[in-house]
Order: sequence, then structure tokens, then C-alpha cells
Amino acid sequence: MREFERREGAELYVKICKKLEEVTFEQELVQDMIELITVFSARLYGSRSKKNKKLIDGMTQVVNEVA
Repeated sequence: MREFERREGAELYVKICKKLEEVTFEQELVQDMIELITVFSARLYGSRSKKNKKLIDGMTQVVNEVA
């Protein structure tokens, strides 16, 4: 479990808690791969939504100019 807290402006405090149970190599590998997939899919969907928002804003501007 990772916990990130932001306090007093730009200072960042990071608290990392480890589980008490032992994790096998395979379990750790699967967890790491899931985290990688999650990060890259979030970036992919984020870039898609940015492109879509830009397209919609452009179309809205054209419609407002015509009307």
C-alpha cells in the first residue's frame, strides 16, 4: 500500500507500507505487470481524451463562427 500526502505547498511526504505476508516472485511479477498495464492504459486513454476534447473545442468554435 502506498500513501502520498501533500502538505505545506511544494513539500511531499511519502509513506510506504509493506504487507506483513511474504509474496512470491510470481505474485510480485504479476502485480508489477498489472501496475504497468494500468499506467500505460491511463496514458493512452488520457491522450485520446485530450485529442477528442481538442476536436470538440475546434468544432464548437467553427459552429459558433458560422452561427
